[in-house]
Amino acid sequence: MSPAGVGGHSVVNTFLVVFDLSGTFVFALSGATAAVKHKLDVFGVMVLCFAAATAGGITRDVMIGAVPPAAINDWRYVALSIAAGLIAFLWYPLIDRLSSPVLLFDAAGLGLFSVVGADKALAFHAGPIAATLLGMMTGIGGGMVRDVLVMEVPTVLRTELYAVAALVGAAVAVGGDLLGLSSHLAAPLGAILCITLRLLAIRYGWRLPVAHFRGRGVR
Repeated sequence: MSPAGVGGHSVVNTFLVVFDLSGTFVFALSGATAAVKHKLDVFGVMVLCFAAATAGGITRDVMIGAVPPAAINDWRYVALSIAAGLIAFLWYPLIDRLSSPVLLFDAAGLGLFSVVGADKALAFHAGPIAATLLGMMTGIGGGMVRDVLVMEVPTVLRTELYAVAALVGAAVAVGGDLLGLSSHLAAPLGAILCITLRLLAIRYGWRLPVAHFRGRGVR
């Protein structure tokens, strides 16, 4: 997310740019590690890490009119995606020593992106509800594209609390803005809450209710 101006004011401060670039890197790592696990070639790794890192932000930017999207207009996003892809491609055994590296990187990216997405939507004059939803979409969009490209059911549709965690993180960022809190306080709080909720859900298997359907002839 590059700094932009609306009404002559900077809409994204340096603090949130750092959050956004950090989220880009960790989501790119999640895409790259998933690509290596599925035995993609080096080009496939680069495609998957860039898609995972930028899909949510690109969708958000198009919807709020922040065009061209920062992910393709700022060289840092491409550079971070390539760096993450090369790290995973060349040193995957080191990354794999982490417990479930894709899940860890994904949780970190989810928290960072959900609050940055909400904040940027607010900066472009989205209402509180729209900004919260756009923050959630920023967080889950890259992971959904990553999973679809490797022919898996997207994590958001099948696993422990995911979109709900992003929604909570975005809601905290939006709520902080409504209360007049500094983004330096509200953004980290929302990100930490989102990441914590996601990791606890993974640890304890927290899930939303699933419909139980029995077809004809099934007993």
